[in-house]
Amino acid sequence: MRDVKIINDPVYGFVSVPYNLLFELIEHPWFQRLRRIKQVSMSDYVYPGAIHTRFHHALGALHLTQQAIAVLRNKGVLISDEEALALCAAILLHDIGHGPYSHTLEGTLLQVPHETLSLLFMEALNEQMDGQLDLAICIFKGTYERPFFHQLVSGQLDMDRMDYLNRDSFFTGVHEGVIGYDRIIKMLAVHDEELVVEEKGIYSIEKFLIARRLMYWQVYLHKTVLSAEQMLVRVLERARDLRRRGVQFPVSPSLDFFLRQPLSQNDFAERRDELLAHFARLDDYDIMSALKFFAEAEDRLLAFLARRLLDRRLFRLRLQNEPVTASEVEAYRRKAAQYFAELGAEAPAYLVFSGTESNSAYSTARDEIRIKMKDGRVMPLSDVADYGIASRIVTRHYLAYPKELDG
Repeated sequence: MRDVKIINDPVYGFVSVPYNLLFELIEHPWFQRLRRIKQVSMSDYVYPGAIHTRFHHALGALHLTQQAIAVLRNKGVLISDEEALALCAAILLHDIGHGPYSHTLEGTLLQVPHETLSLLFMEALNEQMDGQLDLAICIFKGTYERPFFHQLVSGQLDMDRMDYLNRDSFFTGVHEGVIGYDRIIKMLAVHDEELVVEEKGIYSIEKFLIARRLMYWQVYLHKTVLSAEQMLVRVLERARDLRRRGVQFPVSPSLDFFLRQPLSQNDFAERRDELLAHFARLDDYDIMSALKFFAEAEDRLLAFLARRLLDRRLFRLRLQNEPVTASEVEAYRRKAAQYFAELGAEAPAYLVFSGTESNSAYSTARDEIRIKMKDGRVMPLSDVADYGIASRIVTRHYLAYPKELDG
């Protein structure tokens, strides 16, 4: 019997998974659920090929982590088999807490960050596996005594970002996101137990940061993608509000569970096993199935929103540098009240809304990427990059409304 499972990945080719703890984790139903959660939410409304999943991403991040371990070991970094296995388990499970449509519904169905849920899943898995994830959890939380392990899982140059930029670029066809991941990994080193990059890798790091910024505005925060995602949020908000008023409609039991009641981080801490069991049954399929039912709902507003989203008759979303004024929102809501009067008095608040999106490709506030110079000095990237890498947050404001209101 072979000692590794070979998986054919469209981005990297053959990915090897040892028949050990890692294979057990992949085979677990909680991990298999990631097959049913799209990596980039509603981005396929703009880029039809972007239908890859969190399952794909987790395997890709595992593959890159395996490469990083090999590179560091070849450079004399002592990494035990136990540490290597724990690091791989941590990166494999880093996104296991994502809910339906990834980040889009994170604040709608429940007010719990996916990182918190990932940790809860890891702790529950650790109990099922008799403590085999103890070290992986320490690495994930950043409490392990060798910080570079956590930096490979969660940092400004982690294997998570390395894979999602490469993978999302591949599936969207947006070539601006292509990065030299293989060269960056070969340039990694460890200095005083901190992750560093050798000086000759500076240009690859600069390209990585530029690619990340471009991918955010061209894919993740594309105005049409934002419109679809915000419409989905409004659909679920309307369904949630109706359900909590006692209105019945056909949805899956797990979706109904989260629509009926507000749940906080404290609830998950106190009722972990019960709530994780419900959450683990929730995925994109629950939402898509619900949308089809909602499109035929008696509530005209819910049916209108769901049908528009299913048919890709998306709201106009106008991005701008200046904040949207309250008077502008109110003016469009008055138009909506007249134009869509049949949808009821509550409709304008769902049909016209504003918001803000921000992105920073790089932060100098904490955990800067550190460069190991040829003379042995270790310096922050912001001090040595040719193009003056700085921490600059780019903010865009938006106003969204049905296109009919421009008439």
